[in-house]
Amino acid sequence: MIQQAAFIGKNKMLKGALHCHTTRSDGRVTPEDVMKMHKENGYDFLALTDHRIYNMKNFAPELGLTIIPGMEFDNIGLPAAHGSRCFHTVCLGPTKEDGNGFDHDQVFEPANVPDQESYQPYLDDIHAKNNLTIYCHPEWSGTPPRYFDKMKGNFAMEIWNTGCVQDNNMDMDALYWDDLLGRGIRLFGVAVDDGHAAHAHCKGWVMVNAENNVNSILNALKNGAFYSSCGPEIYDFYVKDGHCVIECSPVKKLRVHSDCHPTKVWHDPEGKLLTYAAFDIESHNQDYGYVRMSIMDENGNYAWTNPIFLD
Repeated sequence: MIQQAAFIGKNKMLKGALHCHTTRSDGRVTPEDVMKMHKENGYDFLALTDHRIYNMKNFAPELGLTIIPGMEFDNIGLPAAHGSRCFHTVCLGPTKEDGNGFDHDQVFEPANVPDQESYQPYLDDIHAKNNLTIYCHPEWSGTPPRYFDKMKGNFAMEIWNTGCVQDNNMDMDALYWDDLLGRGIRLFGVAVDDGHAAHAHCKGWVMVNAENNVNSILNALKNGAFYSSCGPEIYDFYVKDGHCVIECSPVKKLRVHSDCHPTKVWHDPEGKLLTYAAFDIESHNQDYGYVRMSIMDENGNYAWTNPIFLD
């Protein structure tokens, strides 16, 4: 059996927000109130990732939330052959005591480069400062995979971005993710809010198999020991005896994703809600390099596993 890393062991699954804005940059809610909103919605940790200003501060320690140090870095983009290139990167790091190379309140100038190759040195510097990086909202940025597929060192990309969904119906389908996974580029997928206005917070999150401290959470993220959700819960996901199997809260639809045809979708013909599915991934002699699954509840809310790599 190959079990996806989120479900190995029995740590409490921690609910977390990885991309949040406040009045420290262009958000409309104070850091204290952003934290209160997340506490009220059952979160265990969050990163306050304001634009180009690094945060390590817990603005409301009485709430008991774990703060992941971080920021959002970006590229303005010089004119290119087919328009400027917009790259945004969420950075997540350890505490200063544990080796974060950035400082609290450190302010950055944006990058101003034409392509991903020129942006790579900025990523290299972020990684050298012991930060993990997430590639943000590729649809909103106007960057199909060919514009960011050579970036090195990102551990994840955004597959759901609440702000982009609410404002533009973008960054909600994860099609770009399968393009990259199908070419052997191993990236995990995260659901985030990118919340600026209050109504954009607490709609998309990660559930992380970790102890509730910064280092454990970062290590779990780096190793894909999490799933993403806008509502449904996933209890297990594994491959066994030629089937990929999911156990979850009651949902209306379940789907296997890979870069193989036919697409495999399950829903009950009588409309009953499902909590289990086992999909045959061997009988058609298909070459599955990976499998992942998405589920949808009766309210239209999704959750996504990270991939199980089969090669």
